[in-house]
Amino acid sequence: MKLFSELLESLIYTSSRNAKIKLLKNYFEKAADPDRGIALAALTGTLHLPNVTPAIIRKLMSERVDPVLFSWSYDFVGDLAETTALMWPSNVKSSAWPKLKDVYSTLMSVKKKEVPSLISSWLDAMDETGRWALLKLMGGGLRVGVSARLAKSSLAKFGDIEVAEVEEVWHALEVPFEELFSWLEGAIPRPSMDHRAVFRPLMLANPVLEKELLNIKPDDYALEWKWDGIRVQLAANGEERKLFSRTGDDISNSFPEIIEASKFNGVLDGELLVMKEKKVAPFNDLQQRLNRKKISDKLVLDFPCHVRLYDILFDGEEDLRTHSFRYRRLRLEQFFEEKKLQRMDLSELVDFKIHSNLSDLHTTCREYGLEGLMLKPWDSLYIAGRPKPGWFKWKRNPLIIDAVMMYAQRGHGRRSSFYSDFTFGVWWLHEQKTELVPVAKAYFGFTDEELKDLDKWVRDNTIKRFGPVRQVATGLVIELAFDSIHRSKRHKSGVAMRFPRVYRIRWDKPAEEADWLESLETFIE
Repeated sequence: MKLFSELLESLIYTSSRNAKIKLLKNYFEKAADPDRGIALAALTGTLHLPNVTPAIIRKLMSERVDPVLFSWSYDFVGDLAETTALMWPSNVKSSAWPKLKDVYSTLMSVKKKEVPSLISSWLDAMDETGRWALLKLMGGGLRVGVSARLAKSSLAKFGDIEVAEVEEVWHALEVPFEELFSWLEGAIPRPSMDHRAVFRPLMLANPVLEKELLNIKPDDYALEWKWDGIRVQLAANGEERKLFSRTGDDISNSFPEIIEASKFNGVLDGELLVMKEKKVAPFNDLQQRLNRKKISDKLVLDFPCHVRLYDILFDGEEDLRTHSFRYRRLRLEQFFEEKKLQRMDLSELVDFKIHSNLSDLHTTCREYGLEGLMLKPWDSLYIAGRPKPGWFKWKRNPLIIDAVMMYAQRGHGRRSSFYSDFTFGVWWLHEQKTELVPVAKAYFGFTDEELKDLDKWVRDNTIKRFGPVRQVATGLVIELAFDSIHRSKRHKSGVAMRFPRVYRIRWDKPAEEADWLESLETFIE
């Protein structure tokens, strides 16, 4: 645990991406199996320890320190693991720290009633940094600025290979990843992907610049609509079928009807949508299906999902990624026709002649509920990441409204001491009374300096507290940018925004001049 706690402490105080990769690489070189695999699982969000809940930690603390003092401290710090690590009363100095592998194996096998005493004994033996690392390990969500992609990049550095190679074997391996590290160290051949449905790193698009638009020649590019769903990859090999998100997360269980329809051998790239009466439903409908652990028959019936296919990476065992997009599109059309795929269709290729025509098409995107345009060179190979030159995306312009800050809450990790998570509202005439109604939550879009100013404003203008949440005086107007807005029965306002973010802080604008709910409703598609 000591080496792991030192790693986490170093990561949280390191902002440079390259420096984080170096720290991880050094850890993988020093740590032994299975510790480094357990640490890797924790960093990438694939470690799941049963029977450890925040309620257990809070109960242990209530038995050790004054509950009111702990509550106040937790409210100030904003992080359960950090508060517990700092306040845990322990005078034990000579006890040996638990080993990472022992923590993992014990929690995977122990009975639930034995968990509190185990955690207490481990916390007693450690210092503040060790306790914090242990609690973060058990609770998940390390929040040390390491994404799954960055962790895989460090593995690639460790093994002196391309990160795409790591991603291609990732889903065929299990915690504690001993086979992975043996391969990276050259002790064994690359793990076999035969007869497995595994994720293949996606090719992504770059935002198009105005000067690049002027140089685009219609004969050199394929043009497609950018649909407002989520990017997915369908992989099927024998009896194994899987649906992956753009980051490689396995989301198969959430979309059983798509898995049932994937009766083929190969890897397809496309957009997951909800289709109703042969029309694409708003993104809000798709959100009803996302992140669901249990999917009922009614949910499938009410929000039927569909994949609009963009590309084909594998036809059976044949790798098509080294061929041009023109050739892959032809093969995709042939594949789709031969397999008679259900719950899928092909992305439309849009005809365009000149730059002005392209601009006109972009202007119509919002009118037709489209997210924008995709431009793909006919001769482009399928290369993981964002190669240049490569694909372009031209997203529709965001919508912007003036909203009033209503509530604020502290962030997590590096932002745990700042009020950085905000709730915004607009004016609403309700029962003959004018009041603010919440319409969006946003926690990014501002600079570090602006965050400090916002945090100070919240502290200076708090009028009520509700646990960790502060209600602020009506006074600060923020320009919110968002991609779209839809009807929602789950919200008091009756609307839900997609991708709201802070666009500009209007220190100069009085709250009375913020927008009304009726103004937002005119944006509904």
